[in-house]
Amino acid sequence: MPRNTIKSPKTIASTQSLSAFVKSICDVMRRSNCASALQYVPELTWILFLRILDAQEVRARERAEAVGANFSPALRSSYRWQDWAAPYSDKPEHPQTPEGKPCGWKRQELFAAGDGKLFEFINQELLPHLHSLDIDTLTGLPNPAASRKQRIMGRTMTAVDKVRVDSEANLRDILDKVHQIHIDHVDDRHFFTLSQVYEDLLLKMGEKNSDGGQFFTPREVIRAMVHTVNPQLGQTVYDPCCGTGGFLAIAYEHIARQLGPSATSTDIDTLKHDTFFGREKENLVFPIALANLVLHGIDQPNLWHGNALTRRATYAALFDQAPKTFDVILTNPPFGGKEGRDAQKNFAYETSATQVLFVQDILSELAPEGTCAIVLDEGLLFRTNESAFVETKRKLVDECDLWAILSLPGGVFSTAGAGVKTNLLFFTKGRKTGKIWYYDLSSVKVGKKTPLTLAHFGFDADGAVLADAHLPAILTADWQADEANAGKPFPSYARLLQARGKPEGDSRYSWTVDFAARRAKARAEMQPRLDEAAQIKAAVVDLKEQLKRLKKDKASDADLSALTTRILEQDKAVRELETTAADIDAAVFDLKAVNPTAVVETDTRAPQQIIGHIEAQGRIVSEALARLAALLAAGD
Repeated sequence: MPRNTIKSPKTIASTQSLSAFVKSICDVMRRSNCASALQYVPELTWILFLRILDAQEVRARERAEAVGANFSPALRSSYRWQDWAAPYSDKPEHPQTPEGKPCGWKRQELFAAGDGKLFEFINQELLPHLHSLDIDTLTGLPNPAASRKQRIMGRTMTAVDKVRVDSEANLRDILDKVHQIHIDHVDDRHFFTLSQVYEDLLLKMGEKNSDGGQFFTPREVIRAMVHTVNPQLGQTVYDPCCGTGGFLAIAYEHIARQLGPSATSTDIDTLKHDTFFGREKENLVFPIALANLVLHGIDQPNLWHGNALTRRATYAALFDQAPKTFDVILTNPPFGGKEGRDAQKNFAYETSATQVLFVQDILSELAPEGTCAIVLDEGLLFRTNESAFVETKRKLVDECDLWAILSLPGGVFSTAGAGVKTNLLFFTKGRKTGKIWYYDLSSVKVGKKTPLTLAHFGFDADGAVLADAHLPAILTADWQADEANAGKPFPSYARLLQARGKPEGDSRYSWTVDFAARRAKARAEMQPRLDEAAQIKAAVVDLKEQLKRLKKDKASDADLSALTTRILEQDKAVRELETTAADIDAAVFDLKAVNPTAVVETDTRAPQQIIGHIEAQGRIVSEALARLAALLAAGD
């Protein structure tokens, strides 16, 4: 290994240049026993995490020394990146550790000791030490003396038991490249470049997952949800099934952007330590979520590892500062999942449908006046044939103001391996639902090569309304083709959002449902049937008393049979009336977005005209074939 030639890190000035740089690291991993994204993303995660963590520790030490304060590092020598992973040089200007040794000294020492010593150090010393940071190796319980950062480090390394890369030469190549990724080397204009690139890696991992819909939510969809809810500093933000942490990371970006470069240190501490909370079940995903949030700048991710629906924790020490309810909930519950009895018994309306249980869970964890933005499958919205679905939606509209439903195109989740039709629901706790504003994006054609973007929602990157000139043509083409719309601004979701529930909020793509009026109408339709059923029930009571007397008086079998038949018929009539009333009531909770103003093109031609058109097309084809045959014959 060269001792005196250390490359100076290049300034990375764009997402594309950093993405290409990270791709070169992944290329090394792919040829080093990490062939798929499911293998190289977790491997790169822990390496990149330790690199960024070391940079944070260096900064923290420098700040403490500048004001004469004490500094307690999360890692000691020789377990720091600067000791065992950083490139080494014996030049006088080479950076040094706090102990006065040249950075990379441990790596050089291991290299000099012979092949295999770097792997031996990582697998037998470094990883066991990192695993022990927050867990007492003797008792298996959380170490009460561990700092918050040590707990995060220990949890992030839980899925790493050994180096997956197959050769030390390749590993040193990877370490050298990762060492160049330092936030100081990323152009200030691209503050979130590194986290964006990491999100791209997670997407590749999500594409390999067979149940990607619950694994990875398209980040542009998340940004549209965050812009809609607009979380503020001082609010708590929560995701009960946070996956890789996308909702929390993008909410952090949103609030940090609002604070701007002049934010106070108190505000920054609140944002980085006391704002973001989440739960995640999957063992593979939980450490990746921690790393993702740290890479985004959330120094203290308050994540709980375990099944949120059973409340059985695998690791809860990072969640000990969480409140009981949250101001903002942003989430995409797994759709299509099935839960067992141990989860169902925790909820009033039992069902195996995971997303229905999560909605009930969210209603209990949303603070008064708190707002939720949630991705839900179409099935939950329209299903009225199962009690748990209906009663969960009833609870939702009774306890919350469901103020908007946005219908997404069917292919939004195709990039993550799921083709389920989905909707975005927005609701605020504390008052009943009066009117629901709908917006329909379902006609936009999207797929893996043409994903839904923030511009399709009408937002720019900062959440402002996009001018029509910057909207996607596929979104506006049909609308602009209508001469009646000449000179009018396009009614994008972002533009109409503030006018929701008002006449000016309705358009070709949006409409308002008076949900309170719908419920009142249903009650009016139900009541005569319920009244009639009540009258019949009262009459049946008399008939049953009459039957008792007949039996007592030894009436004839014919009389007893006739009266019994009459009672059964009346009971059946009651059931039919009550079933009809229940169906009317359940139909109220079919919340599916059906656009009443959608433009539907119909063929108004008479049958003879259609036949004539087909004959004309046939003649054109025949004439073309004849000319082609003549040309071929002439060529012979």
